Amino acid sequence: MAEWAMRTTVDIPDALYRRLKARAATEGTSAKALILAGVTQVLSDQAPARRRKLKLPLIKSRQPGSLHLDNARIYDLLFPA
Repeated sequence: MAEWAMRTTVDIPDALYRRLKARAATEGTSAKALILAGVTQVLSDQAPARRRKLKLPLIKSRQPGSLHLDNARIYDLLFPA
């Protein structure tokens, strides 16, 4: 059975369209393919994977900006013996 396609018109702001075309060129695909991928993702049952927040360790100092750190010192502060 053949699939039918629906033709439509969508107004895309110039700046956004330039970014779309640049991304398509970078990925070696067409703007149409990227738009269809986006629509498919939005309409799919699966939500896009959420990024986990990265929690960085904080190193407290009595005088911020006064620590002179190298990799060995950072390791010692993060993993005290």
